[in-house]
Amino acid sequence: MSGANAISQTSSINIAKIIKQSRKIVIKIGSSTLADERGVPNITFMENLARQCKAFIDSGKQIVVVSSGAQISGLATLKEWSRKRDVHYRQALCAIGQVELMDKWRSAFNKFALHIGQLLLTKNDFADAHCSLNIRNTIFTLVDEGIVPIINENDSVAFDEISIGDNDNLSALASVLWSADLLILFSDIDGVYTDNPKTNKDAQLIETVTDIAALRNSITIGEANSFGTGGIETKLAAAALSTSFGIPLLLARGTENALEHLASGNAHGTLFLADEQKLMQDIRRY
Repeated sequence: MSGANAISQTSSINIAKIIKQSRKIVIKIGSSTLADERGVPNITFMENLARQCKAFIDSGKQIVVVSSGAQISGLATLKEWSRKRDVHYRQALCAIGQVELMDKWRSAFNKFALHIGQLLLTKNDFADAHCSLNIRNTIFTLVDEGIVPIINENDSVAFDEISIGDNDNLSALASVLWSADLLILFSDIDGVYTDNPKTNKDAQLIETVTDIAALRNSITIGEANSFGTGGIETKLAAAALSTSFGIPLLLARGTENALEHLASGNAHGTLFLADEQKLMQDIRRY
């Protein structure tokens, strides 16, 4: 498949239709989306997301949330640690911040009569078959009982050898394990552009991607911002993983009413879809 066919600015696929057809949805919230301009968790955003998740659940969907934000929550709690960059302090901040983060999520979802459950994971958990089965069973049990699982990497114990690396990858791993129908990545960008739209007014939003290799060769890869660990590259890696299992990935800006706007067709994003021909080749190979 050529890059011209694999990447289009005007998608014939309707994002709203994909969301409507998807029953099991994983929603990943990046630190840059969760934090306000001061670097403090945005309570209004969290409550709005909880309200939208409630509406989705009431319509028959199941929701899993992957939430970054432990470190920024820790910094918001212990401001005097803001200049400490040592890894042990950062891990300690995550231990402190994870408590604060989950308390805020609990309050947000409780406003809409929803309970949450926390899962803190490392890469080894997904590499071990027994642990993976336990994770899968826990997620299924929680969502079947109407509980919203909130997943984060266990940053307080993870180190280079076992770190998942970023929550884009974590959300893709969780989506595959749960056999999700759709993965939504909320970030501080509208989607993938041909170039940096902040510096190039002619940059175009790429609405549909089926060939990630062709996409990499046609765009400028930027870096992560000050709040997040990931950038476009980590999102492309997550998309490569999820779509290889037939799970579409939608990258969109995490505004306060983003779920509603995407579901109603009033918001744009970049939709990564599986290359059906390649999937069939992989199936035949096995």
